[in-house]
Parts: sequence; structure tokens; C-alpha cells
Amino acid sequence: MYIGLDLGTSGLKAILITEAQHVVAEANVALTNERPQDGWSEQDPATWLAACDRVMADLGTKADLSAVKGIGLSGHMHGATLLDGADRVLRPCILWNDTRSHVEAAEMDADPRFRAVTGNIVFPGFTAPKLAWVKRHEPEIFAQLKKVLLPKDYLRLYLTGEHVGDMSDSAGTAWFDTGARDWSDDLLAATDMDRSFMPRLVEGSEVSGTLRAYLCAKWGVSPTCVIAGGGGDNAASAIGVGVVKAGQAFVSLGTSGVLFAANDGYQPDAATAVHTFCHALPNTWHQMGVILAATDALNWYGRFVGQDAATLTRALGGLEAPGKTRFLPYLGGERTPLNDSAIRGGFIGLEHATDTHAGTRAVLEGVTFAIKDCAEALAATGTKIDRLLAVGGGSKSHYWVEAIATALNVAVDLPVAGDFGGAYGAARLGQMAATGGGAELAATPAIETTIEPNQSLSAAFEDGFARFKAAQVAIKGLT
Repeated sequence: MYIGLDLGTSGLKAILITEAQHVVAEANVALTNERPQDGWSEQDPATWLAACDRVMADLGTKADLSAVKGIGLSGHMHGATLLDGADRVLRPCILWNDTRSHVEAAEMDADPRFRAVTGNIVFPGFTAPKLAWVKRHEPEIFAQLKKVLLPKDYLRLYLTGEHVGDMSDSAGTAWFDTGARDWSDDLLAATDMDRSFMPRLVEGSEVSGTLRAYLCAKWGVSPTCVIAGGGGDNAASAIGVGVVKAGQAFVSLGTSGVLFAANDGYQPDAATAVHTFCHALPNTWHQMGVILAATDALNWYGRFVGQDAATLTRALGGLEAPGKTRFLPYLGGERTPLNDSAIRGGFIGLEHATDTHAGTRAVLEGVTFAIKDCAEALAATGTKIDRLLAVGGGSKSHYWVEAIATALNVAVDLPVAGDFGGAYGAARLGQMAATGGGAELAATPAIETTIEPNQSLSAAFEDGFARFKAAQVAIKGLT
């Protein structure tokens, strides 16, 4: 059996699968993040370790873990976990959706070496500008720094005692030569760092270490259990849904929103604000458009009107044409295609007739059109999407998925009941590492249903997208 651990922004999820990749048990522990100032987003890494103990203990009550041969890791990307020489955490982890380092990111992005080597714009959420911010604003912390780990790799340190990263996650730091799949000495030097601060690298499907003996005894796991390199959350989700070859793509409606396409080669186009990263398998890459608020926007609106997201979406009937009320989902800035940490969201077109139902539709449409923005950016790089898989909590809303299918004019497949996200992909990577298996272990799951574009509303959604773009210009003028 194999375990996948997915360290998400809002929780740590564990999945236990069999050799045949059937899920036999799962466990979840909720996590929270702190926003001590506008644009800041942090978590205490100690909570990740406590959550890991809890999910492993929970799995142990549901199944015999002595047969576990491998554990794979997935996690939210870009987080800066800063350690001293004794591996003590120096400050709360600065998360992916933290935009405080927008000045430092702009300074780095102005240096043409960063785009040329990484294949990406230097976004404020990336790791390197966060370290530049720490050096500038918290020099006493920077002076103690000995190692920088991404969130899942700090969890790996707990599991194995080793500083190790993988290619897919490391490609989101702005210190990585994405084409060469290695740290860039030039970019590290440009930020007053060197390889000694970085973890060693393995591919996502390779062994990164073995589980510590005391944890094996604590959790009832074999001492031969290996820990896979794993991947960033989106790359791991792609492994979970079998998106590993050129032409395959998925849309993820989680806290953030992602439009992800696999590539057989390295084909960056940084100017589009499309992310070009290494995939979690050797010699593969991927591109993705990223929006910072997907279900996060719906949950925000739910708190605003006093109803949870599930209640709001259940109240919707069949898909409707986009209404007068428009929503811009930029609650904490935006990445693709805007690359704007200062832009903020808003409702436009409110009137006396606007009610909760209209507001819910506007939020779903706003996120949908932001994803269409990503699709157009991907198309500009030459990436074509003929069909999509949908994953994430938002994919449970038929209304939302049909809106995306209609706006993008592509069929959207929904996997059979089950979780094929980051934790499942991480478990598959754990199996690959333990058995020496490859991409054949990442097959596309069985499809439960396919949602086709609603052709009768295609023109209405094109008009709605045009109004969304006009509202985008108006919002940019106010922020």
C-alpha cells in the first residue's frame, strides 16, 4: 500500500491506496493561515507537523499500515520556510498568496536573467522575492538563515531528516533553471545566496529518503518505507488525474484556480504570465494559468451573505446567461494574465434587483471568466486545449463546470466518485518511487460524466466575457 500526503493551504489530507490504486482510507486535518497585515499570508510550520501526526494516527485506526511501501508528498508551492543551522524555523512561513514582496519581485523581474533562465515572470508569490523582502525588512532573520525549504519539503524533513526538494515544486522559486532542471547558480548569486541554502533535488517519482525509524515505530509502518520526491500541488494533481502527456489538461477549482496543460518539451513564454514549470515526472514539463481566488472567492461571498458555498450553489438551477452583475475575483491580486499584486476585486452592475442568487452567479461567472483569461494566455504560447478534466471542490458544482465548458467551448470530464487530486497523485508518486514504476502508473481515471458546452448560451458567454474584460479595465483604474 501507499500513502499520499497533500499539504494544502486549508488542510493536510492523507490518502491510503492499494497496489491497484484503490483508495481504502483517508484522513483530513484543517489548517488556518494568518493575515497580520494587508497582502500578507502566513502559516506556522509546526502546525503542519502536528497535522501530519494526526492524519497518520487517523489512517492507522482505519487500516493496517505495516504494508505501506512508499509515501508521496504534495504541497502548496512557493512558500518560504526559513531554517537556521539547527533546522529551527526562524519565522512563520510566507505563503504562495502573500504579496508583500511585490517591490522585490518587480526588481528581480527587471533583471532579464530571471525570465530567461526560469521561463517565468518573477511573481510576488514566488519564493525568491520573499527572501529578498526578508533580507530588506528582517535582516536579523536573514542573518541566521541556513536553509530554505518549500512547505512539503519541510514536512519531508520531519519524515526523513533530509533536506530534499523536487523539480516541479522548485521550479516555482525563481531560482531554478527550468529547462536544465537544476538550481541556477547565477540567480542564487543575484539574491546573495548559493546552493548551500537549497535542498538537493530529485525527480518526483524518485526516492528522496526513508521514513525515520521512530516514526515507523510510532505509526506502525515498515522501516523500509521510502519517501518519494513528490511534487507541487498542481503537478501532483496532474499525476492524480493522469495529465502527463502533451494535449492533456485539467482545470482545478480549489482555493486558487488553475488551468494546467502537460508538455513533452520546455516551451516558455514568460510575457503571457503563464507559468512554465517542470512536471513531477522526468523529462516532462507543464504550463498553467493561475488565478489566486477560485473557491476562495465563493467562500468569501458565502461569509458575506451568511451562507456556505454548498448551500449557495445548490440553490442554482440550470445554467443561465451571464447577468448584469459582474464580479472581479481579485481579492488579493492576480497572476495570469495580469501579474498585478495591487489589483482588487469588486462587484459592478449592482441594482435593486440584485439578490443572493444573482450574486452567487456573478461570483461563479467571474471566476469562470478569469479561467478563460488563462485559456487565452495559454493559447498565446501555442498550447491548445481540446478537452479538460475538472478537479477540486468547485467541480462538485454542475453549474460552475457547465459555465466553464461553455466559456472555454471545450468538453469537461468529471472523474468517477473519488478524490484524484494532490493526495492521490502523491500516493501514485509514492508507488512509483517504491516500485520503480513510471508514467504508466498515472493513468487517466474512469470518467463518470462529461459536461458539454451549452451551445445555446455560447454567444451570451462571449458577451459576458467582453463585459468582464471591460470591468477589469475599470477596476485596474481604481487600484
